[in-house]
Amino acid sequence: MEFLNAIVALTNFVLIPATAYGAQLALGALGVTLIYGILRFSNFAHGDTMAFGTMSVVLATWGLQAMGVSLGPLPTALLALPVGILATIGLVLLTDRVVYRFYRAQKAKPVILVIVSIGVMFVLNGVVRFIIGPDDQNFADGGRFLLGAREFRNLTGLDEGLAIRTTQGITLVVAVIAVVLLFWFLNRTRTGKSMRAYSDNEDLALLSGINPERVVMVTWMIVAALAVVAGTLYGLDKSFKPFTYFQLLLPIFASAIVGGLGSPIGAIAGGFVIAYSEVMITYAWKKVLTYVLPETLAPDGLVQLLSTDYKFAVSFMILLIVLLFRPTGLFRGKSV
Repeated sequence: MEFLNAIVALTNFVLIPATAYGAQLALGALGVTLIYGILRFSNFAHGDTMAFGTMSVVLATWGLQAMGVSLGPLPTALLALPVGILATIGLVLLTDRVVYRFYRAQKAKPVILVIVSIGVMFVLNGVVRFIIGPDDQNFADGGRFLLGAREFRNLTGLDEGLAIRTTQGITLVVAVIAVVLLFWFLNRTRTGKSMRAYSDNEDLALLSGINPERVVMVTWMIVAALAVVAGTLYGLDKSFKPFTYFQLLLPIFASAIVGGLGSPIGAIAGGFVIAYSEVMITYAWKKVLTYVLPETLAPDGLVQLLSTDYKFAVSFMILLIVLLFRPTGLFRGKSV
């Protein structure tokens, strides 16, 4: 019975949160890896693109709530997602036309585009905070739990309760749908195959008659959609604060690089590696160990390797290790 309580505690505080967080990071890392694989530069503005898209969803959600529109037990933000996606597609296409296209025409080195994207990042960061403010914005509504801890205890008779939040369930379902649609598009449609050909060999793709501007446009549109979905899911699961998305850039890039920058499958795997590492290293293991160890060996302290304040430091350490010993990542993406 004590062992079952330990399993439930581990599932409740480590496995479920890490899986939801991993899905959010994976969607963010997919956007980064598509830009790197097709447009050939590291887009440091991706975190703030997520912030802009999520802000658009938040504002649309508030508008729908003011009109009395809701989805019942599901968050109203799901209805507002198309608004955020359209707004963000408009933003990234405008940014590409005004900023990035000039440097592509000049055949600028990737490092120049990276520096330009940092400038875009700071501009977007300021715009989002100017429009919605720098504070936390809670926009989640609907049912809070799919399964409550008290309900679980009554069903099982265990001391430890298992709680699954609605936002965690939605994160997994939406992430799976988004990934399936992306891989179907890349592997089954003519445009998707053109994007893959352009990524593998740009010169040969151009000789084959592939329109590079169309490839660039579709890439930005997909990246915008992934950014909005990832940002909205993260905001629903935690809360929306513009600066948090700036900080998310580190674990998102770490996910893409650990999996193999330029590899979509690697981005997904890297997202879960980073998420599980962050959660497990910053979790206080006292409760789980108290259940499984004899009373004489039960720990007095929290048994926490690092404070949650250092969560992003875990991503940085893993990123350094991968860059030192396997720069192509787990799935051998393009060398960083």
